[in-house]
Amino acid sequence: MDRKKCGQCAQKFVEFLSIERNLSPNTLRAYRADLKLFLTFWTRIEREERKEISFQQTLERYFVTLYHKNIDSSSIARKVSCFRSFAKFSKTIGHELIVKIKRPRVSRKLPNFLSVDELFYLLDKVTNDELPTRFPSRDRAIFELLYSTGVRCAELVSIKLKDIDLENKTIRIMGKGRRERLALFGTKGLERLQEYLSLERTTAFNIDEYLFLNYRNKQITTRSVQRICTMFKKFLKIKRPLTPHKLRHSFATHMINQGADLRVIQELLGHQAITSTERYTHVALDKLSSMCQELHPLNNMKLKRNESRNKKD
Repeated sequence: MDRKKCGQCAQKFVEFLSIERNLSPNTLRAYRADLKLFLTFWTRIEREERKEISFQQTLERYFVTLYHKNIDSSSIARKVSCFRSFAKFSKTIGHELIVKIKRPRVSRKLPNFLSVDELFYLLDKVTNDELPTRFPSRDRAIFELLYSTGVRCAELVSIKLKDIDLENKTIRIMGKGRRERLALFGTKGLERLQEYLSLERTTAFNIDEYLFLNYRNKQITTRSVQRICTMFKKFLKIKRPLTPHKLRHSFATHMINQGADLRVIQELLGHQAITSTERYTHVALDKLSSMCQELHPLNNMKLKRNESRNKKD
């Protein structure tokens, strides 16, 4: 495949990911950028060397360049995944591409999360009058649902009125890869939703409309949801990052710490592989380890012995 055909194939690939695979806007944006950078690199080296270069040769040289630029392993791993998927797609439309790039090992970072006390403070103690927003009921409902359901930001803004069952306190979520699941929320979440629907979502609506709207009565954007989280962050006594994904991490970590089954958490989060959910167990194990260190009788005895020696000295 030459460079021109590769560019045409890349465009079809992105369309396929969007329509058939239903990938999130962020993933689509990343894949589109990866392919564009590769094609730009290919164009440049062909101009410099004044000859055509094969896809495989260009790909190998491209990744060597990335390694020399010290691009972090997670970004390189994503690019490898992108080109492997691209090669599989190309085969379905009659182009045989070989991707012999080894995916680097990526160390999993433990998820950052807020404490239960911090979240309860933001949810219960911060009043509507304190929030610098035109739609306090909407913003509180959004914040509550992000934490109580663990849904992704993109999933939350896509919720429609027909997806909500207020009686059973469930929301039908269309997740990554068009995988459908149910998200659950509690009594407090129900109260926040009812307050929003009665006070701020008062215009005539049909069930096919989006649940959360902006001031133009259009679907709220993920960027607006991020700004809502930033607004709540200002009320934290200890300043630290607060994003929609941090609330998702907090939901999963708190559920694990309360003894929820890992498979249940996997289903609620919409993870395809259990390995994506297992990282939350490491957070729980860290907490258990510190508790064991503080509370185990043997450790207490050692502490008392040291205190006794210090007194004698």
